[in-house]
Amino acid sequence: MMTGLDASDYNRKQMRMLVALMDEEIATGLFDCTLERYKNRLEGYNRPQLTIVKPHQPQQDLAQLWAAYCAYMEPQLAATTYRRDYARKYTNHIAALPTKDLNEAIAIRDHLLATLSPNAAKRVITYLAACCKWAVGSGMVKDNPFAGMSEDIKLPKHDADAIDPFSREEMHSIIKAFEVTRPHYAPFVKFLFWTGCRTGEAIGLTWGHINQECTQITFCESYDSGLKVRKGTKTGKARKFPCNSQLRELLLSIKPADAAKDTSVFTSPNGGMVNNTKFSTQVWKGGRAGDKTYRGVIQGLMDSGAINRYRCLYNTRHTFITLMLAQRYPVSTVARLVGNSPAIILKHYAGNGIPIELPEM
Repeated sequence: MMTGLDASDYNRKQMRMLVALMDEEIATGLFDCTLERYKNRLEGYNRPQLTIVKPHQPQQDLAQLWAAYCAYMEPQLAATTYRRDYARKYTNHIAALPTKDLNEAIAIRDHLLATLSPNAAKRVITYLAACCKWAVGSGMVKDNPFAGMSEDIKLPKHDADAIDPFSREEMHSIIKAFEVTRPHYAPFVKFLFWTGCRTGEAIGLTWGHINQECTQITFCESYDSGLKVRKGTKTGKARKFPCNSQLRELLLSIKPADAAKDTSVFTSPNGGMVNNTKFSTQVWKGGRAGDKTYRGVIQGLMDSGAINRYRCLYNTRHTFITLMLAQRYPVSTVARLVGNSPAIILKHYAGNGIPIELPEM
C-alpha cells in the first residue's frame, strides 16, 4: 500500500502507529482486508493542521473536544481499549453531563462526585484533564480547567479495597461446590485457582496454547467478553506456565481426542465462549437478571456458612498469588508465573499477610 505521504518526522510517526494498529487487528481478527479503514487514516496524515481548531477559534464544548481527542488517540491505542474506554465508557459519562461547557468545570466535577463513586469520578476527571491538556497544546482551548482537579479527590480507605484472597479451605469448598452443583464449570474454576491467570486469559485459552503432553501452557491471548474479540495479554507479553501433576491431570481429563489448535479449552454449556459477565453474575455470585433469579455458588456457600463474605471471581488470582508467597516462592518467580512485575507483587501482595505467631526477636 503506497502512502503518498511526505517524508516528514510527523508522517513517519503516524505510519509507525498505523502499522502497529494493523498488526494488532491482524492478531485480533479485526483486520480490514479492503484496507479502506487504513487508507482513510492516511488521507489526514499529510495535513495534520486541518484537524486542529485554530487558536483564535476557542472551543468550549467538552463533548466536541472529547470527540476530537478520541480521534487523535485512536491510532495510538489498542482497538479494544479505544472501543471499551474512549468510544464507550467515557463518551457515555460525558454525554450524561448536565453541561458540556468548560467554564462549568466545577459543576461538572460536583455532578460526577454526586452520581458516581469517588473512584469512578476521579478516573473520569483524570481523562477529562488529559483531553484538555491535549486541547491546550493543539490550540483548541486556552487553559485546562481540570488540571490537578483529580488530585483533590480523596478516595476512602476500606478493607474491601485491599487484596482479599480466599483461604485454602475456602478454595477447596468452592471447588467442591462447583463439582456438585455446576460440574460443567468446575474445571474452569479449578484452572483459575491453580494458575492465578486473569479471567480473560482462561476464557481465551485454546488447545494450541498447551503442549501435547499438557505439561506447559503459553498465556499469550485474552478474550474480551464484552467486545467479543481476542487480544494480547494485559502486559502485551506471552509467558510460559509449567503444569504440575494436578493441573496436568485436569487438562488431560477435559481434552478432546480430536482437539483442534483453535478450540477453546473452556466453554459455556452450549459450547460457545464463556461470557465473563454472565458467569460472574449468574453462576458465581447469583442474583436477578430480567425475570430470572440465579442462585450463585458463592451465595450458596455464604448461606451455609462455608464462606463468611463475598469475593469476586478475580480473587481466584489473588488466592493463587497469596498461597504461592505463603509457600515461600520467590517474588520474582510468582511475578513471572502470573504476568505481573515484582514491584506489583511486593506492593499489593507480599505485605498483605499477617503471621499468626511472631518470631522471637
